[in-house]
Amino acid sequence: MKINKNVGSTDKLIRYVLSAVLVVVGALLFNQMMGLSIALFVFAAVLTLTALFSFCGLYTLFGINTCKLEKK
Repeated sequence: MKINKNVGSTDKLIRYVLSAVLVVVGALLFNQMMGLSIALFVFAAVLTLTALFSFCGLYTLFGINTCKLEKK
């Protein structure tokens, strides 16, 4: 099964930056609010994986594609 890419380069960059911010915030809050911190880590992991694979399942559901199409 081939997965069509639907996450573009700008979208990837935003996802990586937001993921890094969430990890930092989660680390800062770890001692005070462990549940929220773990949720932030999970969300950061999802953002990182969607950026790595250039595929977002929610984009497929809503018909969004930020990846530039190749000219044939």
